[in-house]
Amino acid sequence: MIVSWNTTNKCNLYCSHCYREAGEKLKEELNTEEAKKLIEEIQKAGFKIMIFSGGEPLMREDIFELIEYASEIGLRPVLGSNGTLITKKVAEKLKSVGLMSVGISLDSLNAEKHNKFRGDKNAFRDTLLGMKNCRDIGLRFQIHTTVMEWNKDEVIPITDFAVAMGASAHHIFFLVPTGRGENIEEEVLNRDEYESLLKDIMNKQQEVEIEIKPTCAPQFIRIGESMGMKLRFKRGCLAGISYCIISPKGDVQPCAYLNRVAGNVKDTSFNYIWQNSSIFKELRTQDYKGSCGVCKFKHNCGGCRARAAYYNNGDYMAEEGLCIYSNK
Repeated sequence: MIVSWNTTNKCNLYCSHCYREAGEKLKEELNTEEAKKLIEEIQKAGFKIMIFSGGEPLMREDIFELIEYASEIGLRPVLGSNGTLITKKVAEKLKSVGLMSVGISLDSLNAEKHNKFRGDKNAFRDTLLGMKNCRDIGLRFQIHTTVMEWNKDEVIPITDFAVAMGASAHHIFFLVPTGRGENIEEEVLNRDEYESLLKDIMNKQQEVEIEIKPTCAPQFIRIGESMGMKLRFKRGCLAGISYCIISPKGDVQPCAYLNRVAGNVKDTSFNYIWQNSSIFKELRTQDYKGSCGVCKFKHNCGGCRARAAYYNNGDYMAEEGLCIYSNK
């Protein structure tokens, strides 16, 4: 099971798609003591992997202390970062406190395009330097790419770049228009483009040794299995089933892009929320509506619940219209 904690809303970039609309630190963010209590509860709840993300997590002053604490109590801590603040010294410190891997965002091999999307003229340069610093000191890293209309043709080349850079994986996030992402909703691929790119990605997986993982695109399971591939991943959408996310101020949600609050860890223990939230219980029934409800792949795909909610007035159990099996 995997949990992601947005450690802070503070960020040094201003990305066009940011679901948290990150920038300034929030007054209600968990302090060090509250954060350590949360980490303990996450471990007791049976989670294994804890993602420290943001905002930009490296802008949180106690981030090294918290990563080390998570490692000490038996969690596998990983970092989700834009990479621009990972100097060699920072990379060495992250490794020394027990960080297992860093996910670094790269959305284009064209510096100008990446910089525009990330809102900083030096983002591309500093991101690549962050990757190099991780590689040079032996800290495992992977590349994260958000897919939109304007960069869909770069996805496979970025996989090749990931291989060349020594990345362990390429995780490919398909845009769900939440937060600032609502302003670029027109950049979401249509269903034919979506299906075609997923097929290209799964074909590419058979050519390279590094892991390629589509995210917010659960239909990759169906496509991979139809190709006869033996996938490590057994289910597409994990929201509320084996994954959830916690906001900087402690709100627990099924996923980053499904903005429904199941509870707040300042008021209720994380484990209680995870076990008893009505939102999580409903998601676990898998009693989906429309074509998702009758689809033979519903138990290993599940459709993107966040995308279903966005396009169906908040109904996260509705069918996902982007799938080619959808009736919409």
